[in-house]
Amino acid sequence: MSKAFYSIIKGTGRYIPTRIIKNEKFLENEFYNSAGEKIAKTNNEIVSKFNQITEIEERRYVEDKYVASDIGFFAAQDALTSSNTDKETLDYIIVAHNFGDVKKSNPKSDLVPCLAVRIKQKLGIENPNTVAYDLSFGCPGWIQAMIQADYYIRSGDAKRIMVIAAETLSRVFDPHDIDGMLYSDGAGAAILEAVESDTPVGMISHKTRTDALEYGMLLRMEKSYDPQYGKNDIFIKMNGRKLYEYALNHVPQVVKECIDKAGVPFAEIKKVLIHQANAKMDYAILARIFRLYGVKEIPDDIMPMTISKLGNNSVATVPILCDLIMKGNMEGQKINSGDYYVLASVGAGMSISVILCRQQ
Repeated sequence: MSKAFYSIIKGTGRYIPTRIIKNEKFLENEFYNSAGEKIAKTNNEIVSKFNQITEIEERRYVEDKYVASDIGFFAAQDALTSSNTDKETLDYIIVAHNFGDVKKSNPKSDLVPCLAVRIKQKLGIENPNTVAYDLSFGCPGWIQAMIQADYYIRSGDAKRIMVIAAETLSRVFDPHDIDGMLYSDGAGAAILEAVESDTPVGMISHKTRTDALEYGMLLRMEKSYDPQYGKNDIFIKMNGRKLYEYALNHVPQVVKECIDKAGVPFAEIKKVLIHQANAKMDYAILARIFRLYGVKEIPDDIMPMTISKLGNNSVATVPILCDLIMKGNMEGQKINSGDYYVLASVGAGMSISVILCRQQ
């Protein structure tokens, strides 16, 4: 086989906020349904059921003084340091997010200049050829940005790219919506580097789809469920039941298409790193992936989970999970040289992005 350029993950980084918000905090909230009616169940019942379904016990909220570009910068610094990368050698900085910089004192999206430019400035990068731009693609944004970066590297346009994810969902959820308990904040980063190899390594295949016509508005922005809220603010909203059905019906098939595209036997897959959205949903997706391949027994360690302690921080869940494993900070989890692993996410759009990687 002739040599070709592949994208390997040279290093990773993360920022996990220090503020821990336990489920008990939500016992103080008043919850309403989408019709503006106060939910009849007690908050104890609501929180207990929520924990049973999602497995979330606590989540992290960003400190009041920080915004998404700040925590993205922290994750970027970590990735540069851990990989011993010269920041001036980056060809691109791509930042995945959905809401821009949202201040605690003024919860509006601030998108100009883009977060990638802000992070490049915070990093003190002088090189004008380090192109910095953002990507908004729902929860799969970081994976989709990694796919874009891979195209640049395979085409010969770039040798080294940093892909960052940063989100502060604590600033954009409705305190009167039960779904608000899902959300958290965080940032992750990875540095992709070009390597020439006669055997596939790094990112070896990927697959993306968007089902906008029927499912495009399952995640959207709307006013508070509380009819007395009294402000013009809009918050992230979702149709949880239909989103769950969409994910179960489509994510497993996209994962299979990605693996089959590479011609890798399913038995070779050592890890499935999936967006930490909802534990019940993630377990169901994994079971259906195995069912598509006619495999009944699911290894206990194949799908590492962070959701119980870190919640759902959208684009940041997969890169944070990657960083924890790559740095040996997740007990019982390791990716060895030669291992195949899957990165997968589903979110607003509705869109699904999947990458198959082989560890160098």
